[in-house]
Amino acid sequence: MAWDEWEQLKSDAAERASGNMRLNRLPDDMGGGSGRPPSSAGDLEVHQKDLVAIGKEAHTLYDQLWDKARLKEAVDGAARDLTGQGFALGSGLSHVSLRWSTQLNSLLDACAHISNHMQVTRKIHANDEDYILRQMSSITALDAGFDERAGDPGKPNPIYGDDKKK
Repeated sequence: MAWDEWEQLKSDAAERASGNMRLNRLPDDMGGGSGRPPSSAGDLEVHQKDLVAIGKEAHTLYDQLWDKARLKEAVDGAARDLTGQGFALGSGLSHVSLRWSTQLNSLLDACAHISNHMQVTRKIHANDEDYILRQMSSITALDAGFDERAGDPGKPNPIYGDDKKK
């Protein structure tokens, strides 16, 4: 291959790749790599209803799999019956039943994990949100207490309430 042909192939490949999606950074107009802070368009946002919906679907799938996909007893009985009658198909059916059970258990575990994780995530984020709100409200009260504009000079600051009520 001639050197010019190689350079042409590299150039063609670079042109084709320029339109592909890049996952290693945000585009420059969204704050990625330009030194500017990221915009709100790039922030991850999670809503409680989304977490609940995902957890509910995982739990529903788990229940449906548990009710409808567990065939081990019936299939194993058929495999034993076929083997007892001298059919080689019995051992093959037994092997398929074992594989099915193994894969089904993996899927059930994954569904349970997702459902449980969504419940835990929802609780953690709710607790975090409550903590942040408590911290912010105490900071607001503290700021107002030191702010001269919150009350007339020489008078009690109304942010702390009325002494007569105490």
